[in-house]
Amino acid sequence: MRGKATKITLAILILTVICTIAISQDQPPRDKKTNGYYVHDDAEPKPEVVKPGEKVGQAPADAIVIFDGKDTKNLSDEAGNPTKWIINDEGALECTKKAGTVRTKQEFGSIQLHIEWATPEKVEGSGQGRGNSGVFLQGTYELQVLDCWNNPTYADGQAGAIYGQKAPLVNVSRAPGEWQTYDVIYHRPIFKDKTNEVVRPATITVLHNGVLVQDNWEIKGITYHKKTAEYKYHPDKMPLKLQDHNNAIRYRNIWVREIDDVPATK
Repeated sequence: MRGKATKITLAILILTVICTIAISQDQPPRDKKTNGYYVHDDAEPKPEVVKPGEKVGQAPADAIVIFDGKDTKNLSDEAGNPTKWIINDEGALECTKKAGTVRTKQEFGSIQLHIEWATPEKVEGSGQGRGNSGVFLQGTYELQVLDCWNNPTYADGQAGAIYGQKAPLVNVSRAPGEWQTYDVIYHRPIFKDKTNEVVRPATITVLHNGVLVQDNWEIKGITYHKKTAEYKYHPDKMPLKLQDHNNAIRYRNIWVREIDDVPATK
């Protein structure tokens, strides 16, 4: 009886092996992914290990720190001279009267940007005259900064707007004087042969205070006031700029990570 059971078990095992081989032969070979590796391919290079910041919002190990409250060595005015923006008592970068635009000495293309900002605690003015500034990506495309706490103004000029082009999805502004955050993913435009013809428009994703306000939106061109945006050729890398709009705006904890551009198909 035991011998008969052993033979049955062996027959089942053989049948299982035969079925497994038959099924595997019927399946087509795995297609390679667009990067040239198979799905779950052990040969595919593993992502680089990058140490994140110790706290939320702190720069990761591979970030380029623009301003950390210690000095303005990475910043200048438009002409390349030392900026007139000051480091105030709380270690923030503050716009003073007639300080002018402040720009990074280093130039960037596509980036991940983290920046924190606060409008004056004492409310003065209204609409666009209240806590106004702007973050200019590649010194050209403005992400609006404005005190939008109980401060009516036009939609495409609110905090989180791509100025003059796209209103934010929601208004998540904090009260005057409170610190706010922008986390931005920006891909630069790609031009054809150094002409104004755009092969791929710039795109931007923005989280304002952790809330999505711009969702991979295609920027329409250079930021203008009361004029339709349009593209004009510029270099692949340009400085990041912060606007002086005659308000005592403050910034802190500014850092970027450069993003590789995916080659455009022409």
